[in-house]
Amino acid sequence: MTTAKGKSASREEVLHQRDLEWQRGWGQFLLSVVIVLVVVWSWNGSEIELYRLAESGGRIAEFLARMMPPDLSVLPVVIESSAETLRIAILGTVGCIVLSIVLGMLAATNLSPSWIHVPVKAVLAVIRGIPLILVAMLMVGAVGLGALPGILAIAFHATGMLAKFYAEAIESVDPAPMEALESVGATFLQKLRFGAWPQIAPDILRDTLFRFEMNLRESLILGVVGAGGIGFYIQMYVRAFQYEKVATLTIVVIAFVVLIELANNAIRRLLR
Repeated sequence: MTTAKGKSASREEVLHQRDLEWQRGWGQFLLSVVIVLVVVWSWNGSEIELYRLAESGGRIAEFLARMMPPDLSVLPVVIESSAETLRIAILGTVGCIVLSIVLGMLAATNLSPSWIHVPVKAVLAVIRGIPLILVAMLMVGAVGLGALPGILAIAFHATGMLAKFYAEAIESVDPAPMEALESVGATFLQKLRFGAWPQIAPDILRDTLFRFEMNLRESLILGVVGAGGIGFYIQMYVRAFQYEKVATLTIVVIAFVVLIELANNAIRRLLR
């Protein structure tokens, strides 16, 4: 009797597993169809004409020829503006880290009640939806030209993503160590320090470094709207048709980004 019941249960499990595999297969097929339709829709609506791309080679070569040879007389300006760009990225990242720690804890479902984490997550989503250039223009209009509006724009805009990452890291914490600490009378801060932090530290450090790298790249273009940094001089020389100077700034920007990438990789290796 028991054997018959066992065989019946086993057969039901096999059939259930087949149903799940069939549903998963159909789901993947439908997702593939949707992706193909979206790509086709995007292509048809973009009025892409490949012959225009084929004819663009000559114009690109002509534009690059105007940038040669690079004008090295602007190196003092490049060095000063590069330092300002780096300061914008560093201070903007520090600002967003401070905001993200607070908002990330408030947005975590395992730390805050629903009446707190739901609206906080909604606010973070709104922040992520606002373009950085728009935020920078608003800050320039509020506090004037220079590095300060760039720092404020980076700090505000980056918080929308970094706080979300922090909240997700906190939500992934295994509650067992924290419950063990609570059972011996640990305070809330002690539970965070010794129960949660060892689990989330790698994710927090990885996400923070990634955000700093993004902030640096974004700070390079903030000068287009007058928020300081090397981007300000790039747009100024472009408007003046001084492409040789633009070439020098472009080379420095590329070298700058490569060096930061190497530094970030070295820091990540040290933290492993």
